Amino acid sequence: MEKEQKITKAELARIKREEKLAAERERIEALCKFEKEYDYCRYICGIDEAGRGPLAGPVVAGAVVLPKDCRILYINDSKKLSEKKREELFDVISREAVSVGIGIVSAQRIDEINILQATYEAMRQAIQKLSVQPDILLNDAVTIPGVEIAQVPIIKGDAKSLTIGAASIMAKVTRDRMMAEYDKEYPQYGFAKHKGYGTKQHTQALLEYGACPIHRKTFLKNILNTERV
Repeated sequence: MEKEQKITKAELARIKREEKLAAERERIEALCKFEKEYDYCRYICGIDEAGRGPLAGPVVAGAVVLPKDCRILYINDSKKLSEKKREELFDVISREAVSVGIGIVSAQRIDEINILQATYEAMRQAIQKLSVQPDILLNDAVTIPGVEIAQVPIIKGDAKSLTIGAASIMAKVTRDRMMAEYDKEYPQYGFAKHKGYGTKQHTQALLEYGACPIHRKTFLKNILNTERV
């Protein structure tokens, strides 16, 4: 009887795993709605950014072209994934993608031209770094000025499109890795933990140490006195 019960439990566990896998495949297929709509295009590129809101560090854009039949499981808005899952998917996307482009715009440049223009600049860089010329861009919410390629802005696109979700993961992981490196250079701020966002720890460090070279000075006016920035 005990043996039969163990087999039954194992069988139930297997069924649950298969049901979860089937549900995930169904979710991923639904994420290909826009990719199917523009299937007549040879190369469909997803565009997204990471780091518009932080007080420090660059803004990073990802551009990803996936094969037409690509169905990478667990892709989602990068903010909805654990750090471990993002890292795993970064490697899978890097391996499976037709091409990946990454654009990086520094804090100094953000201060010069503002965060929105810096985001557009990072996106243009990412597109230029692709090894193929996209026929259409699926963008997370924005229309990028100065780009000749046809664009489709999709609100919350990183949770609605497989290629935009992939781009969000590539941008987020790239930026997080950069902030972890900056943490070694400026350990007093805790960049590895908060990635430059305005947490209580980060704000307290700013009040104690002032700004460092990777801080966005235009973002700090309400935290620091102008002369300290």
